Amino acid sequence: MAPMSLRERKKAKTRAAIRKAAYRLAAEQGWDAATTERIAEAAEVSPSTVVRYFPVREDILLTAENDEELEARLRARPAGEDPLASLRAVVLEAVRTALDEEPEETRLRARLMAEIPAVRARLTETTAVTGRRLAGAIADRTGRDADDLEVRVFTAAALGALREATVYWAEHDGADDLVALLDRAVDALRGGPALPARP
Repeated sequence: MAPMSLRERKKAKTRAAIRKAAYRLAAEQGWDAATTERIAEAAEVSPSTVVRYFPVREDILLTAENDEELEARLRARPAGEDPLASLRAVVLEAVRTALDEEPEETRLRARLMAEIPAVRARLTETTAVTGRRLAGAIADRTGRDADDLEVRVFTAAALGALREATVYWAEHDGADDLVALLDRAVDALRGGPALPARP
């Protein structure tokens, strides 16, 4: 990727300050207390700046800055690799990075996804946006159209499984290894839960 311009760096710095302020308020006082006005005050920007960067407040938690990077990494996977294996590799790498670089924010985001209906609802919308972007990469890899039903279903199912595993992790107080849970979620797409053995 080309290096960011000064303007782009300033915008990224502002977005980061807003995010940091929102996470701090949510961690200390709960998401309801993290109003646009209070986030703006904590980030030392105006409320209109917060709204300009994040028109929907929940997007401060959920808007994926790395969609472009995820798509690029997916396109860079070996051409003959199974699409599900490719998707697993890039998503697990992204989650490992998030856990390494922002462990508390990652845990808080997952907990809010599990506990706050508005966050969960918005997550469904942002996941759909990510899915459409990744569907284009999957379509190119498989020689299909991005609007192909199988491509759309595959991508939506994979991202839905990963989202559900993250919510499961939060509901169980982050006691399990999130990367391992995501790995299990991808495996579940291949065959679903096994039937019990007959006596």
